[in-house]
Amino acid sequence: MPYVKDQQKRTEDISAVYDMKEKLGEGSFSEVRLAQNRRTQKLVAVKCIRKRALKDKEAMLENEIAVLRKIKHDNIVCLEEIYETSSELYLVMTLVTGGELLDRILERGMYTEKDASSVIGQVLDAVRYLHDMGIVHRDLKPENLLYDTVFEDSKIVISDFGLSKMEDQGMLSTACGTPAYIAPELLEQKTYGKEVDCWAVGVIAYILLCGYPPFYDENDMELYRQIVKAEYEFDSPYWDDISESAKDFIGHLLQKDPERRYTCEEALRHPWISGDTALEKNIHDSVSEQIQKNFAKTQWKRAFNATVIIRHLSKKTESSAEETQEESGAASSI
Repeated sequence: MPYVKDQQKRTEDISAVYDMKEKLGEGSFSEVRLAQNRRTQKLVAVKCIRKRALKDKEAMLENEIAVLRKIKHDNIVCLEEIYETSSELYLVMTLVTGGELLDRILERGMYTEKDASSVIGQVLDAVRYLHDMGIVHRDLKPENLLYDTVFEDSKIVISDFGLSKMEDQGMLSTACGTPAYIAPELLEQKTYGKEVDCWAVGVIAYILLCGYPPFYDENDMELYRQIVKAEYEFDSPYWDDISESAKDFIGHLLQKDPERRYTCEEALRHPWISGDTALEKNIHDSVSEQIQKNFAKTQWKRAFNATVIIRHLSKKTESSAEETQEESGAASSI
């Protein structure tokens, strides 16, 4: 029985269609490979998914495919076609070659608020498009922001729709995402909507201007406490050379109350994005130093387990820190 209900192409051997080349990445039950279409010679990225490993995750995969089929935007990764064999599913994606956002910042010699503003503007435009389509990404973070090409003027592309959800599928209440980027309402076990993506954009903007995240602690419970209270600072000396306009922009996105939080539309109209308030002072040395210090840590890339968090949050405040740490954990996502 096929995993994808329509529009997929059956094949006995994917290598008859694509020359499968080196591995570009790997997940818990899939890998992404560089491939070349044997007929057109076009290079693509192929997500190879092992059906046997998909047990109990079929709905998540079908949801990701449904979302990818629905969207077409210059700043969002494009699903070109799907192939299926008896044992594997292949999602053929447009190849992006420019690398991850933070890696590119490290490689630069010059980096300014204006550069950060340009990146965030592109992300906001793409997320506004998703929201207009009734889609919530739910896992926006720097690792999912890629440069389309290696060239200096390359556009940014949003990738990884494994946790995305269409709002017409019902109220969103599942706690999911990556710890440092999740909004307070997720941790408070409330139903939520597209506002969670706007919060994540605020976290990303903060990181792009100083090189470290607004919410951080080695202890998960302390991290979640900071997020729920929307408790963050613009620390000296890292923020001394950053404009008040940038801080104001971030403040409107990192609003605890989702009803007061900027929408994408409102954020795009802020002068730090649409005007000329983003400074052109070179902040590369300071930001890159902090990126190297803070983003080598594996905890920033782990997914988080809703059950573990909810169990933690429902514990009485007198629970010991040791007990909290023992029960802390993380689960892998697609």
